[in-house]
Amino acid sequence: MSAVVAQSLHVFGLRSHVANNIFFFDEQIIIFPSGNHCVKYNVDQKWQKFIPGSDKSQGMLALSISPNRRYLAISETVQEKPVITIYELSSNPCRKRKVLSNFDFLVHKFISMAFSPDSKYLLTQTSPPESNLVYWLWEKQKVMAIVRTDTQNNPVYQVSFNPQDNTQVCVTGHGMFKLLRFAEGTLKQTNFQRGEPQNYLAHTWVADDKIVVGTDTGRLFLFESGDQRWETSIMIKEPTNGSKSLEVIQESESLIEFPPTSSPVPSYERVVGASSHSSLAMPQVFAIAAFSKGFVCSAGPGRVLLFEKLEDKDFYRESREIWIPVDPQSNDPSQSDKQDVLCMCFSPSEETLIASTSKNQLYSITMSLTEISKGEPAHFEYLMYPLHSAPITGLATCIRKPLIATCSLDRSVRLWNYESNTLELFKEYQEEAYTISLHPSGHFIVVGFADKLRLMNLLIDDIRSFKEYSVRGCRECSFSNGGHLFAAVNGNVIHIFTTTSLENISNLKGHTGKIRSIVWNADDSKLISCGTDGAVYEWNLSTGKRDTECVLKSCSYNCVTISPDAKIIFAVGSDQTIKEIADSSILREMSAFDVTYTTIAISHSGRMMFVGTSVGTIRAMKYPLPLQKEFNEYQAHAGPIIKVRGTHPSGAHPRAACHIPTFSIPSTSQHLFSLLFYSSTNSFNKPLLTIGTLCLNYF
Repeated sequence: MSAVVAQSLHVFGLRSHVANNIFFFDEQIIIFPSGNHCVKYNVDQKWQKFIPGSDKSQGMLALSISPNRRYLAISETVQEKPVITIYELSSNPCRKRKVLSNFDFLVHKFISMAFSPDSKYLLTQTSPPESNLVYWLWEKQKVMAIVRTDTQNNPVYQVSFNPQDNTQVCVTGHGMFKLLRFAEGTLKQTNFQRGEPQNYLAHTWVADDKIVVGTDTGRLFLFESGDQRWETSIMIKEPTNGSKSLEVIQESESLIEFPPTSSPVPSYERVVGASSHSSLAMPQVFAIAAFSKGFVCSAGPGRVLLFEKLEDKDFYRESREIWIPVDPQSNDPSQSDKQDVLCMCFSPSEETLIASTSKNQLYSITMSLTEISKGEPAHFEYLMYPLHSAPITGLATCIRKPLIATCSLDRSVRLWNYESNTLELFKEYQEEAYTISLHPSGHFIVVGFADKLRLMNLLIDDIRSFKEYSVRGCRECSFSNGGHLFAAVNGNVIHIFTTTSLENISNLKGHTGKIRSIVWNADDSKLISCGTDGAVYEWNLSTGKRDTECVLKSCSYNCVTISPDAKIIFAVGSDQTIKEIADSSILREMSAFDVTYTTIAISHSGRMMFVGTSVGTIRAMKYPLPLQKEFNEYQAHAGPIIKVRGTHPSGAHPRAACHIPTFSIPSTSQHLFSLLFYSSTNSFNKPLLTIGTLCLNYF
């Protein structure tokens, strides 16, 4: 059997805290980061193509597209080292043009980048404490000039070129608005900052020598040749759908365990955190985008303002408001518009404006429609569909329908169709959801919430609970293959319920540590479990006793699965191996080669195996397992993969799915999952689904 090969097919999600995270490639195609990929998405035809990030990447930090739309620069951290990769977008697939990775100056990471007007030069800004601005002749990997932008370790948010001048650049940050000019191998500041220093969050060039800058206190400044010419303050305003104050988003405390290690230095988290003590936060200007008539800027949660230039004057007036609409499907609609717009851009024709938000959503609006509703606020629409806004914790598939169910710390449950690449159902709840399982029929689900375990019907337009159990904080649950039973984990106990009488018929006790994974055998006569106590147990459902047990206290197990013939158990854990277990004995161990396997799935044929790792990769290998390092590896994400689920065979095309949450918080790539589909033929036309990540097709 040849090697198991994979190809990305579809992704649902966005890494919103990558700097400059969305832009147009042409009138129909947009590019945005998701998982460890940049996605080229055709808005009209709904197809996706992928620009892969670097192997062993720890996350993308910033993007930049060249003015001629030919090149894409991606800043990443790869094995603790900063790397900038420049891709040629005109080739198919996109190929690497240059990799900037060896630097003779101190750099931790690159947090903002910009191409020159002729696309020959690249401007890069490093994070504190270095805070160096570097001017590259990137084709020759040559540093033309380097200058320290700040000596106080203040954050820098954005760098840019004058759109008509290769030699003039702008840098904005906390207490920093600098214009610099490149001449004779040096970058020299040409403006003198006057007045009280501001926290300049974003800027855009509106003319050859004019720049509009926004602050964290809702102030807008127009500078001409470095001198201030105009100023206005954005007023706090209530949404039209009710009296609500513009509160700062308060993220769930549970997200603290996902540290923001891959977020570009400070823009959103620090700014919001610094102002969260205020009872009435000012409308912070996180994003500004220019167009031929003026500019648009974010103006506090859920709100964007359109400014147009007055004729024969160097001033701008507010001409329109654009709001993020209230979501009627939300459990708390008042929260729908409480998300900040972090990035905006116009299509080349300026007909469409797209925006990304702090809750990992993508919105768009047709600009001609704003002209129709003169005087009335306009409203964004979802560019695709609403996505998870917090880490995904559960993933499930079923036999009868092409559905994938997910649950998340954003308190929502969502049903995705992996054939049409659409969101079919979603509903929000009062409590965080930790685990989910789909009934084989696809008609109902069981979900473990922080407060209860709920059995719910999937209706045409609703998800409705019909039975609740007092199982708190359930982290693993699973319907049996026949659907007549389901198991739910509560700490170190497995509760077995019947779906006919809905009663608890058995409780399996024996683990001394937390149970991490459970799986049914083919005929549902047995249940296999593993946990942090180093135990792998095979339970007999008719007696409620253990038939086999294999305990290795030196290993904390992460996941377990079973071969289709139910003869071999496969387990992965902290000791960096795959174990084959039968009759209470470990038959064989295969090394993971210096990574930790976090999850495992086996194909329905029993001939292919897929494992997720702690560094965000998927390994596809043959079974029987090779003794040597024989597998194909794919860098799916920048954080640990936590779930792999197999969908059931459909005709000649069995499929498998995988899920991984994002690694950073509070809303970058952490809300993602990948589906890995494999096929016995070379058919890449089967669409897949991944929330905030990617799908893979195997053959």
